[in-house]
Amino acid sequence: MKIMNEKLVLTCSIVLFEESLSDLQKTIDSFLQMPFNKKLYLIDNTSTRFFEHVFADKDIEYIAVEKNVGFGSAHNKIINNIKFLSKYHLILNPDVSFEEKVIPNLIIELEKDKNLSMIAPKVLFPNKTHQYSCRRYPSLQELLARRFTFLKSIFKKVIFKGTYRDRDLNEPFFAEYITGCFHLYKTDDFVKLKGFDERYFLYMEDVDICKKIDILGKKKLYYPKEEIIHVLKQGSSKSLKLFFYHLSSAIKYFLKWGF
Repeated sequence: MKIMNEKLVLTCSIVLFEESLSDLQKTIDSFLQMPFNKKLYLIDNTSTRFFEHVFADKDIEYIAVEKNVGFGSAHNKIINNIKFLSKYHLILNPDVSFEEKVIPNLIIELEKDKNLSMIAPKVLFPNKTHQYSCRRYPSLQELLARRFTFLKSIFKKVIFKGTYRDRDLNEPFFAEYITGCFHLYKTDDFVKLKGFDERYFLYMEDVDICKKIDILGKKKLYYPKEEIIHVLKQGSSKSLKLFFYHLSSAIKYFLKWGF
């Protein structure tokens, strides 16, 4: 069919708000280097349309939301756009960079299993230390321990287990959930999932969508043979406002899925 012949290999969405332009440029350059047909959606949550004329390329489409609707709601703006447009869709944070080979190699792995909906690589900090992006579904005590430094020593074993440090993290495996800075989906599955649950303004939407993949009867693969760099601002540990966003999302998550 004609529609199938015209499908892009890859679409990608990046949600923008208060971003470092230097980090964002690295992210966009990483995506645009891909050697196949692609489209990048820059979804601008600023009220001033700040990013409208900052980046110009034939493979970039700018979408102005004109208010901060949150992470998941903004990414969901393009679901109808990509429904018949691409084979794969990448959810990407604006502070991530990677080599040209990463996405092609992830696509190869994604295609090996019809029951695999999403794949993600190993995530490193800029200093190349491990970010522990693949995790078991969180308990309430683990989330609290992560937010409050004085609890980390008490719940050290809980955090250790929650970040799969009891496994060989240099080998691929099907993780319970993978943090949302880089999720590569089969587009059809992302559409079936209806994207992110928009009840979360910020935080926990990545955990929630992994739960929805389980309900779909599909899997998520952590694939550490490929690596990316993620700056990771850790805003909720530095900002009281962002902390309350995180707390609100955690409450919504546990009320939805159980404690």
